[in-house]
Amino acid sequence: MDTLAKPAFEGLWLPMVTPMRGGHVDLDAAQALARYYRNAGIAGLVLFGSTGEGNLLSMPEKTDMIEAIASDAHALPLVLGVGGVDTRGVAAAVRRLDRYAPAGYLVPPPYYLGPSQAGILWHYRQIAWATERPIILYNIPKRAGVAMTVETMEALAALPNFGAVKECNPAVLGALNARGRLDALCGEDLALLDHFLAGGRGAIPAAAHLFPERFVEMMQLVQAGHVEAARDCFDPLRPLIRLLFSEPNPAPVKRALAMQGLIADELRMPMMPASRDLGAKLRRAMSLIPASAERLQTA
Repeated sequence: MDTLAKPAFEGLWLPMVTPMRGGHVDLDAAQALARYYRNAGIAGLVLFGSTGEGNLLSMPEKTDMIEAIASDAHALPLVLGVGGVDTRGVAAAVRRLDRYAPAGYLVPPPYYLGPSQAGILWHYRQIAWATERPIILYNIPKRAGVAMTVETMEALAALPNFGAVKECNPAVLGALNARGRLDALCGEDLALLDHFLAGGRGAIPAAAHLFPERFVEMMQLVQAGHVEAARDCFDPLRPLIRLLFSEPNPAPVKRALAMQGLIADELRMPMMPASRDLGAKLRRAMSLIPASAERLQTA
């Protein structure tokens, strides 16, 4: 296994949904989605996070999906979401997944427990001892039930495995970008433009499942210094982004992808499909954005 230290998770890393059909993971749809996003200019895929319903998947289901996507000779790099309450269980899962040599792991603090900052540090250090692969911190209190301080994150950044954090709080994103000790990956989709304008280099945006080329174009325009063009590119997406998070994620994203014929509109319970009313709103919002997804489906 090759060692990756302090990588730069630059560009857009899509927290990909897990397609399902008839109660099972739809591996053919997963492969097709992975190709679709590769053609759109996405930098890499994040599997089994909250958008990917990772906590509702068995380990065999996860390994089958990894193998299906990685079987493509031109497959995008994969970051694997691995979370849990028991540190030993998370470390064991990481050791098992290490044979796939992922680009990294996205690891939240132990949720539900509400550990102290010292407990969070201990948890992440144990995970770091289980792998030589990069670890992306996950600082989203709504999901994890606990928030990491900037000091805690920067203490972990001093260790070889830790080089980035998925962060949704715009104020914390700004602080991390300004301090420059840890790469901040924007997880708040409405803040994407501001994040890149402030010098951010990467993001993990669920909304980029739809019209991914526009998200990539926006980022590239910012990097080229074309601020107004980037704003013109991104602003039409804002109403759609709001709708995608108006009901529990990933139900709206899956409904929208199903409307495009890319996956079945199916989640694993207790997650429920998006409401009929939201579906109608999504269809209207999508119709107002110049579509290029059709070209990619046939690429």
